[in-house]
Amino acid sequence: MRSKSLAQRTRDAVRDEPFLFDALRAGVLNYSAAARYLPVEGERDAIATALRRFGDELDEFEPAGGDVRVSMKSGIGPAAGAEPLLAVGEVGFAAEGGGSTAIVGSGSVDAGVLRRVLGRLETAGIEVEAAGVTEDAIVVVVERRVGADAIRAVEAAVDA
Repeated sequence: MRSKSLAQRTRDAVRDEPFLFDALRAGVLNYSAAARYLPVEGERDAIATALRRFGDELDEFEPAGGDVRVSMKSGIGPAAGAEPLLAVGEVGFAAEGGGSTAIVGSGSVDAGVLRRVLGRLETAGIEVEAAGVTEDAIVVVVERRVGADAIRAVEAAVDA
């Protein structure tokens, strides 16, 4: 079996790091710094060149999403017998008697919007208890006390 080229190993390493992939597509990546960061064996200048070439081949970065209406539902808790607002595996969250808040985005959403929302919440230091996406809605569940900060972060993410 033939071993992979430096360029292919570099592409694979970038695909393993979504933030680098997005930065490369957006044209804001420091190639030398990324070459040092990536776990690719080879000369750093050659890796930086492979990154430049890879970036030239990629479609320009366009944020996911579009027209999204964001709302907040407080009092979210375990869905013991109630219709869940969000269920992941065996765990469900319903709009009854809990200490959490759900931020719901409705409209033109997809997994890319959820990814951007989760990233924005992470950089805001807001821990997410649960999250999900369908073809027309995203839901993130957070502690009630950070609900106001979370809705601002979600609104900023979907407006970006």
